[in-house]
Amino acid sequence: MSPSDASAVAGLSRAIQLSVAPVFLLTGIAGLLGTFSARLGRIIDRIRIIQETIDHGSIGQAKALKSVLTVQRQRLYLINRAILFATITALLIAVVVAVLFISVVAVIDLAAVVVPIFVLSMLSLIAGLLLFLREVQLAIALNPHRY
Repeated sequence: MSPSDASAVAGLSRAIQLSVAPVFLLTGIAGLLGTFSARLGRIIDRIRIIQETIDHGSIGQAKALKSVLTVQRQRLYLINRAILFATITALLIAVVVAVLFISVVAVIDLAAVVVPIFVLSMLSLIAGLLLFLREVQLAIALNPHRY
């Protein structure tokens, strides 16, 4: 193995090492997306049930359920946006991994590119988590047995 081959292997090894930490972050975001998707499914199911009850129930029952339906739609909007921001976060982290890998292999300093992308990904994650928190607060407020 020539010195240039050894250098290339060492550079590739370093690129892989630098890329591992953001990949763990992607795993965490995948877990969040799973949680958000499960909540989305529950909200959609609940909206369907409420809508059927409104359509086939009494007028008094329909009036009472319209406010509940409005809150469910707010929850749907919030969790949908949380999913959007978590997905954007995952995409940005994937870009960070790719740029880190390229910068090490090509021996180019791309820190000026990586840092803003990573900061944007963290801001996107914060936005998604805040939206999720608001959705959970609405769900708790809708529960007749307040904790």
